[in-house]
Amino acid sequence: MVFALDDPELDVARWEGTLKDAGAAEVTVVPVSPARPPLAADLTGAAGVYVAGGLTPAYRETLVDAGTEWLDAARTAGLVYCGFSAGSAIAAERALVGGWQTAYGDHTLDVCDEELGEDLQELTVLPGLGLVPFLVDVHAAQWGTLYRLIHAVLATGLDGWAIDENTVLTFTPDGTPAIYGTGAATRVRPNGPGSTAVTVFTAG
Repeated sequence: MVFALDDPELDVARWEGTLKDAGAAEVTVVPVSPARPPLAADLTGAAGVYVAGGLTPAYRETLVDAGTEWLDAARTAGLVYCGFSAGSAIAAERALVGGWQTAYGDHTLDVCDEELGEDLQELTVLPGLGLVPFLVDVHAAQWGTLYRLIHAVLATGLDGWAIDENTVLTFTPDGTPAIYGTGAATRVRPNGPGSTAVTVFTAG
């Protein structure tokens, strides 16, 4: 089951192909929006939930603010959740949804390129789906968003993970991170006032 934001650029074939290439036998793409959020009934017969990519604030509005009955149903059914781009970012308890500037001391600091701000100027962290306890930023190497995540960690005091494209971050039962794919996942942790500790993890 794929939830993808319903907009003129929605490419159903892309999301169907992505999951079939990964081994899924059948894929159903459900276009969603704030006016038509995901429903518990959408999950009938599903083995998992895959949330696609697009404008992160819009995905959060649709899958969080518009109601999480679907999430309760997914938990009850024990469905696996996987997110791509925006789908990864909103999985967090506190979701880093965008922004390209933040207040730092007595001035404003750019934390990524303006074009990567997700239509937001100020670094913005809002309630997410609550599936993981850490912040998530995406396209880390490709978009240069690690620096944005660092400032989000400084602002919130939460741990964070910056994930590259073509990379999956999972955890073993004892909490050890396991990376799959061609990129890296970078952990950012608070390390005292105005400081963070950064650790890079790769596959293998």
